[in-house]
Amino acid sequence: MLDYFEAQRPQQGLTYEAYLALWQERLQQPTTGLDRTARRYHFYRTYNWDRSARVQAAYTLSEALQARLHHLEPQWWMVLTEDWCVDSAFALPVVAAAAQAAPDVKLRILEREANLDLMDRYLTNGSRSIPVVVAISHDGEERFTWGPRPRAAQALREAKLAEGVDGAQVAKLVIDYYETGGWGDVDTELTQLIGRTD
Repeated sequence: MLDYFEAQRPQQGLTYEAYLALWQERLQQPTTGLDRTARRYHFYRTYNWDRSARVQAAYTLSEALQARLHHLEPQWWMVLTEDWCVDSAFALPVVAAAAQAAPDVKLRILEREANLDLMDRYLTNGSRSIPVVVAISHDGEERFTWGPRPRAAQALREAKLAEGVDGAQVAKLVIDYYETGGWGDVDTELTQLIGRTD
């Protein structure tokens, strides 16, 4: 069980609409005067906005997931993420649509960099990989966690890195996985997770 402070943390997060508005606001900021790192993150945000929009336009909840969502007890879905994260660009629209379809789920998004103490509870192989979804009941019990990417994408990434493939090429392969519909695996995996907790 999360302690009281951590159990209250999701309530301090952003709604999906507020998160998108903040993301859009950042995209409108001028790049003049930004250092190389800041420019790179601006580039990531720009591409991710388009990726996220494509998923949002194409995605329809599966019947299986819809059925599971209607039987959930009241809970928060807390997502630790950042708008520059490519995995989040593809996964978060699915998570947000699922939360919106669930009568008793409230989705809140917390930016990783402002919540590193909480992020460190949900490391992936020792790294602060995002996004991470944590479902928390109103009494602070964790119901499930998901992330930072679908199992197939994680397996692909780990296999290619083990083969010594360059990190940039691995990232491209993972993006190709998403672009060819891999983001749909998020729906499947959420359905499986909820099925074990309902």
